[in-house]
Amino acid sequence: MNPVKPGQRVMTELLKSITSMANIRHPIIDVHTHVYLPRYAAELRARTSAPRILNWTNGVKTEERLLILDGEPSGGRPIGPQYWDRDEKLEFMRRHGINISFVSSANPWLDFLPADRAQTLAHELNNNLEEYCATSPPAEGFSGLKTLYGFGLLPLVPDVEVSTIIQTIEHLESLPHIRGIIMGTKGIGKGLDDNALDPVWDAIQAARLVVFIHPHYGVDSTAFGENDNGHVLPLALGFPFETTIAVTRLILSGVLDRFPDLRLLLAHSGGALPQLSSRLASCIQHDPIVANRLKHDARYYLGQLYFDAVAYGSEELTFVSRTISRASTFKNSGGTVDLAVGSTRLLFGTDHPFFPPLEASQKWPSVESNLAAIRSMAGVDSTPEHQANILGLNALRLFDL
Repeated sequence: MNPVKPGQRVMTELLKSITSMANIRHPIIDVHTHVYLPRYAAELRARTSAPRILNWTNGVKTEERLLILDGEPSGGRPIGPQYWDRDEKLEFMRRHGINISFVSSANPWLDFLPADRAQTLAHELNNNLEEYCATSPPAEGFSGLKTLYGFGLLPLVPDVEVSTIIQTIEHLESLPHIRGIIMGTKGIGKGLDDNALDPVWDAIQAARLVVFIHPHYGVDSTAFGENDNGHVLPLALGFPFETTIAVTRLILSGVLDRFPDLRLLLAHSGGALPQLSSRLASCIQHDPIVANRLKHDARYYLGQLYFDAVAYGSEELTFVSRTISRASTFKNSGGTVDLAVGSTRLLFGTDHPFFPPLEASQKWPSVESNLAAIRSMAGVDSTPEHQANILGLNALRLFDL
């Protein structure tokens, strides 16, 4: 297991202070921020089909573009040093007052590789990410903590041996600055509800690693029609719907009953899962195939999950928080609504380096929108402790810092 870190005393000191001082300085911690490490970027440049990095010419200008899916709008998106240069990541953090970031490889991870290559590259990239984080500067004002920590990769591809995945988990446990795993929705080819993943969930739970579930494939693109709407529909709708379906399948399969101590962090505030959770529960209740499958009402499991706060609106985040807060009332043994609970399961994120401003700007509107949304959430706007939880303290707890 990950050893207890000296930085854990930071958490205790902050919690003591925040109960007595409304304006105590607390960390701002970004749990949703990506990197394409140089080794990974080189892998993409060597490819001739998506996912790939290619040279793209528009008139007289040639630039590198990232194409993560075939048929992607606009021929992909411009890519540059902000995707792999650590100094650019640190400057972005400084500009926005972010003290610590948990960095993850961006999609599509290793999904496109054969099993042997995925295993080798996972090992190499995890070591690279450990060095990227371990050699980052100390977090200013927070003794014992680094500026950067990471989510590692698993070789989750078809035909991989489960024992190989577990070996990778054991390797991640040995890397002190890797505190979790980023995972797409495919598993080893059949989704996250595949029973073959049970030994993997068991090993992750035992290692106390956080699993960051992040979309990549979206939904059937024909649903978006023929009009050119850029990346808006795939990103605004396709990604969150993919997460919604994947996590719903995971819940229905009983994974959270079998492994109740899993730490699952959902990208983009869980997609539409909070909004649709009561409809989901009703459908389960009325379907004889699944009505008696789970230990609890489906709404209970939302209280077992963590959600990033990348939703851009205070009303949306308030809704997610209140959905979490009621979850214990759906436990078989009963419970009560505690509105404070929601603020302990939301975590600030930026989605850097994606969503940059269209024009030169000192600060990114996407980041400022997320910060403003958190600070103006109903019930959080007037409670410094709840703001501190979402902006940073929850991350310290979740990642055992």
